[in-house]
Amino acid sequence: MAVAARKGRTTASPHTSITTTAWPGSLDSWLSWIPLPKWALITVAVAGAILLLLFLICIIKCCCTKKKPKKKERIGLSAVSNPTTINLVQPEMEDLERAVEQKQRGKLQYSLEYNFRMQELKVGVKKAVELKAMDSGGTSDPYVIVYLTSDRKKRYETKVYRKTLNPIFNESFTFQVPQDEVSESTLVMQIYDFNRFSKHDIIGEVRLPLASVDLQHVIEQWSDLAVASKVEEEHLGEICFSLRYVPSTGKLTVLILEARQLKRMDSDGLSDPFVKVHLILNRKKWKKKRTSVKKNTLSPYFNEVFVFEVPFSQIQNVDVVISVWDHDKVTKNEPIGKLFLGCRATGNQLRHWSDMLSNPRRPLAQWHILQPPEVVDKALGLKSHLKLPLHSR
Repeated sequence: MAVAARKGRTTASPHTSITTTAWPGSLDSWLSWIPLPKWALITVAVAGAILLLLFLICIIKCCCTKKKPKKKERIGLSAVSNPTTINLVQPEMEDLERAVEQKQRGKLQYSLEYNFRMQELKVGVKKAVELKAMDSGGTSDPYVIVYLTSDRKKRYETKVYRKTLNPIFNESFTFQVPQDEVSESTLVMQIYDFNRFSKHDIIGEVRLPLASVDLQHVIEQWSDLAVASKVEEEHLGEICFSLRYVPSTGKLTVLILEARQLKRMDSDGLSDPFVKVHLILNRKKWKKKRTSVKKNTLSPYFNEVFVFEVPFSQIQNVDVVISVWDHDKVTKNEPIGKLFLGCRATGNQLRHWSDMLSNPRRPLAQWHILQPPEVVDKALGLKSHLKLPLHSR
């Protein structure tokens, strides 16, 4: 009866919805099982389709980009197999590297003035900017060497400016150049980085053929520094020595340490070098000493010390001449190169001398480049083959 009553109640309710359990046989019946509104389902479907489309595009793009390099590599390798192609391609990279290196060297400002009546060329070294840093601290110690290719033996040097990439020189130098030789000469201005205990590094240079310059007017201009030319004058070698002066006792100590890369003077490609140390007082020959001879070497080690008595009242009038010679038992000894220090010196020699006077009792060692003997003798006012006296005390 309860069951019948329950059934009667059920059938008697016309507004009661009848729920049927059926397997999803269509899209509507399948969607009816998901507890989300229809707009949310559509959004999810669209987003999934977009993601799938993007994934397919990425796969296609990756496949295409992988195939293209393989084709290029095959073509490149077949071309590189030809040595002619290598020679044609490689210089282009070198040119690019050289162009980048060129930009980093800096610029030099200079002036030119030619006196037709006196036949003199006056070269003014003004200043440099944005020089290449040669030292570990990001700076350089620049100075300029100026000479003409028509007379390489006559060279001028500016002062050394410490720890700067924008030095202001404002120095001028005069060359005697006959008018008929002007067109055949090239002015060379090289900027070096000063190093006390090692070879001076060249930062860059300016080479100006005078034939391309209108010397009727005074010229002042800027030029980019270029890589230094490998074709240079003969290298005579370098020498390292120490200077020490004690004003109270009037003792000047010269310690000859070593030399390197000396010019070959003998037929076997070597030399038998020794060093002479001369003192000149008031342009007159005064004292002289010499080291022992080192056989068959271009890089001799001496480590020999010489002490001269020079009163403090005369130190400003003394020139110290350091000369390297090749010993020969049969013929006359030949000079390899020279340099001199003193208040009349220039460039690195003057700097070394000034440092010695500024630091009494302290030995200061430095490398120097040897110069042609006749150039040094001319600067000292001596004749090329004039012998200095042997007495040293």
